[in-house]
Amino acid sequence: MTELVAGSAAPGFEPLAAVFADIVEYYDGGASACVYLDGAPVVDLWGGVADIRSGRPWDEGTISVIFSCTKGLMSLLAARLVQDGRLDYDAPVTRYWPEYAAAGKQDTLVRDLLSHRAGLSAPAVALDVDDIVDWDAMVALLAAQAPLWAPGEGHSYHFITHGWLIGNVLRRVTGKRVGQLLADMIAAPLQADMWIGLPSAQQERVAHIGVGHSFAEGTEHFVHESSEWIERGLTLRGALPRTLASPDGGFNDPQLQAAEIPGAGGISNARALARAWSAAVTETGGVRLLNDETIRRATAVQSSGAPVFHEPEPWMAWGMGFQLDSPARRYLTAAGFGHDGAGGQVTFAEPGLRLGFAFVSNQMEEADPRAQNLIEALRELPEIRRRTESSLVS
Repeated sequence: MTELVAGSAAPGFEPLAAVFADIVEYYDGGASACVYLDGAPVVDLWGGVADIRSGRPWDEGTISVIFSCTKGLMSLLAARLVQDGRLDYDAPVTRYWPEYAAAGKQDTLVRDLLSHRAGLSAPAVALDVDDIVDWDAMVALLAAQAPLWAPGEGHSYHFITHGWLIGNVLRRVTGKRVGQLLADMIAAPLQADMWIGLPSAQQERVAHIGVGHSFAEGTEHFVHESSEWIERGLTLRGALPRTLASPDGGFNDPQLQAAEIPGAGGISNARALARAWSAAVTETGGVRLLNDETIRRATAVQSSGAPVFHEPEPWMAWGMGFQLDSPARRYLTAAGFGHDGAGGQVTFAEPGLRLGFAFVSNQMEEADPRAQNLIEALRELPEIRRRTESSLVS
């Protein structure tokens, strides 16, 4: 490793440290990467620059916006509530949120919200920042809106609205705001630094997001090649920039970081996220979030193939909110499940390998190889190869 990188890699996992060092040396900004195996960290690395404006280094305590990796955390919360018998994937949304019956949505199921089949991938009206930081206003708007297609009959990625939709169901079930629910069910039991709605006391730890040239160009190309409803869903018709961040706006705005925007606004680091995904599949710090049957149900394919609104291939595959292994997102095995985030963030769990993985960066790049290079290096390690072969046999 170089002086730009700190942390540790257990014996046998040193190749990941070398790959991570190359990432930090080659790309602007900073990053953290972590792998848990059998409930313990075997790779825990960080480095680079947390704020290119001041040169502040990315240190052990740096946290960053994780974008749609937040949806993965929301899906873990939903799965745990299903496991506890408090939520039913097959129930109509109106069982928990009666107002949602408006405008022909009365038959929408909870599984439709989670798997991007709700028909509310974009708002019907233009929004601004004041709108999207107001939870009550956003859930009331979505409850009243007519669906853009018949719920359950097709899918299209709900870039930002996903979080408010499933989040309000979880709030009605538990009586807790989603930030508090995340703290109570995952962050506090695991002693993991993660928030949906950042406390002001943590603000100084947040990395400043840089938008790389590849991400800016890639986003423009993606929007150009997609349906207009894709852009409307991504920007909420004006509340967010296409790149989700600008030097002082988008998710660089402390107002957005402090708000509960559970489709994209979570803040954490790789250590905390890998710990959570590890706990999803194996006991970690005395915590096991999901049992095997819950994982089986939550990772059954719900949505795949061509979406309702055109967007370029490759297309994702979805379980109950979880991204599944597909040509668009490769994990270590076909059983892997997790969620990535805009600009290069990747988080996932591997049940058969008893593994949790996370890569987080404040430098947004498009179709870049950073996380995938780490995953491929991990795949080739003797211990991971042995476990993979064993899981295939079993």
